[in-house]
Amino acid sequence: MPDVTAANPDVATPELMKAISAAFNSRDVERIVSFFTDDATFCLARGPEPVGRTLRGKETIAKTLAARFKVIPDMRWVHKEYIYAGNRAISVWTVKGKGSDGEDLNYQGCDIYTFRGGKICAKDTYWKIIEHKDRL
Repeated sequence: MPDVTAANPDVATPELMKAISAAFNSRDVERIVSFFTDDATFCLARGPEPVGRTLRGKETIAKTLAARFKVIPDMRWVHKEYIYAGNRAISVWTVKGKGSDGEDLNYQGCDIYTFRGGKICAKDTYWKIIEHKDRL
């Protein structure tokens, strides 16, 4: 069977996903954004848009992550599973940490990645939020 990853740098691999996860857990913004294309989009789970908040471009992604890590300095992800589909991958995780506002993070979520040229060109984040209200 031929190695499709050698012929197609867009294919997501276990090694690439583990390296991206390690970069996010390091909270080293330069290390993290080195995995993104210059024109990447990153849709955050929270925000004013139906998709949360869309970050466009490596510079915007870097500034937003730096600000997030100042507010949640111990933010970390425990990865449970990676799912691969050609140039796309899904990472299933639990995010933990404590915000400077006192919010305890302990949410389950996932990221849907799209790759181009061995880098992230799109990342879409989803997570479950614990509501303390009686509604669905």
